[in-house]
Amino acid sequence: MDLQALLFMFFGGLGIFLYGIKTMGDGLQKAAGDGLRDLLDRFTSRPIMGVLTGIVVTGLIQSSSGTTVLTIGLVTAGFMTLRQAIGVIMGANIGTTVTAFIIGINISDYALPILALGAFMIFFFKNHKINNFGQVFFGFGALFFGLNLMGDAMKPLRSAQGFVDMMMTLGDNPLLGVVVGTIFTVVVQSSSASIALLQTLFDQGAINLNAALPILFGDNIGTTITAVLASIGASVAAKRAAYTHVLFNVIGTIIVLILLVPFTHLIEYFQATFGLNPRMTIAVAHGTFNVSNTIIQFPFIAGLAWIVTKLVPGEDTSIEHKPVHLGEQFIRQSPSIALGQGKKEVLRMAELADQGIQEVGHYFKTQGKKHREVIPQIEDALNNLDKEITEYLIQISYHSLSDQDLKTHHVLMDGVINLERIGDHMENIMELVDQQISSKVSFSDQAIQDLDEMFELTVSTLRQAVKALETGDVEQARAVLEKEEKIDRMERDLRRNHIMRLNANECTGTAGIVYVDIVSNLERIGDHACNIADGVIYED
Repeated sequence: MDLQALLFMFFGGLGIFLYGIKTMGDGLQKAAGDGLRDLLDRFTSRPIMGVLTGIVVTGLIQSSSGTTVLTIGLVTAGFMTLRQAIGVIMGANIGTTVTAFIIGINISDYALPILALGAFMIFFFKNHKINNFGQVFFGFGALFFGLNLMGDAMKPLRSAQGFVDMMMTLGDNPLLGVVVGTIFTVVVQSSSASIALLQTLFDQGAINLNAALPILFGDNIGTTITAVLASIGASVAAKRAAYTHVLFNVIGTIIVLILLVPFTHLIEYFQATFGLNPRMTIAVAHGTFNVSNTIIQFPFIAGLAWIVTKLVPGEDTSIEHKPVHLGEQFIRQSPSIALGQGKKEVLRMAELADQGIQEVGHYFKTQGKKHREVIPQIEDALNNLDKEITEYLIQISYHSLSDQDLKTHHVLMDGVINLERIGDHMENIMELVDQQISSKVSFSDQAIQDLDEMFELTVSTLRQAVKALETGDVEQARAVLEKEEKIDRMERDLRRNHIMRLNANECTGTAGIVYVDIVSNLERIGDHACNIADGVIYED
């Protein structure tokens, strides 16, 4: 077979393998439901639980990088602390060994029947669960089929003197092997693929264990690049989580390189004692490295957190998504006290809504990325607080409440709904500014000035409504209704001014659509502020 055919077979096999890994992971994730983020959020309160959760989630999605990216998202959103994230990352490193063990089972001869079974389940059944498991089987078969192709393409390497000499060099220079493994994993963006390739080479006899192990350690370092890329532009806490992944694997590699001779003897002992095939031998080495690394570094999670805090200085600006005033102990103590705590949390939610409108106003004026990045965080926080506060208020309602407390309860429930809707309109405006930027639309100076005035009036109206909610001041609430009428008049005036500019060819149709939609969303925010004020008047 000529070189071109071998290259086509190798890269085609690599592509099928990567697609199989992704398809199998997607199918497992769908079969498990959409609760992986909730799983990470709920069961990571202690580092040991974080490790176990990281193992489970990575086993399901077949990607330590995917788990780490999910974790970075939760850290950015304020759902998870850095120490909790470190536990999950440690667990993800163990969970990613599942793929290597699957490959070690070596059922390549059945790759095509498994592929066919998966395709049959996908195309001949209408049940979504069966389709999801069909996707798992299809990915599973594709994984082994791609591996077979890569193996066939690499068979001639055993007799290629240049390759043999290179492998001998890697065996004599472990650091070079680490570099090779790191670079290859960075290029293919999958440690599972690079380790599978290593398993195949070892199975073909093209590489010995002394050369394979350093490459394996490099594969573990290379997989951290995905997390680093995911943290670009993210919060300080997210960057720290990403660099923890790098630091964890680098420290582990340094330790095992120092102990390379006894580690190699240990793997040879496992191979001889348990009769491991070559592919399973690499899988066991992979698992032993990651489990040992986690056991060694687990007691030093606080130290790792301290190191990355020094490496990535700065103040963490992530938005706190979780409630800070709520607690079941308040409900048990006194429903009235619990209601007061609920009110504090609603007011904190209102502060976030206020901040969000200001950020989207700055984004409209400056188109700055810093403002754009924080708006989705605030929207996520508002959605989560909506769910948490509503559930808390429902629990309070199961207890006996005075007439006044019942009125307050109703106002708070209504307030939470309106604040969450304000977050939706805030996000709508952000997307409209995105559209303005992508379409290269510009507004006239007068249009910008008019929108600035409407932003200021909207923020002022919301703040007054929140103040009325906080103090129960009916006069403040009535003043909000007057301001809301002013917002309605302003909306009509701005629409009319816009039509006049269109007729005078001072702006384009696309600019007009974006402009009118922003005005409409600001008017709707004013309506929700008015609803909050109405609740205060009703309560009185």
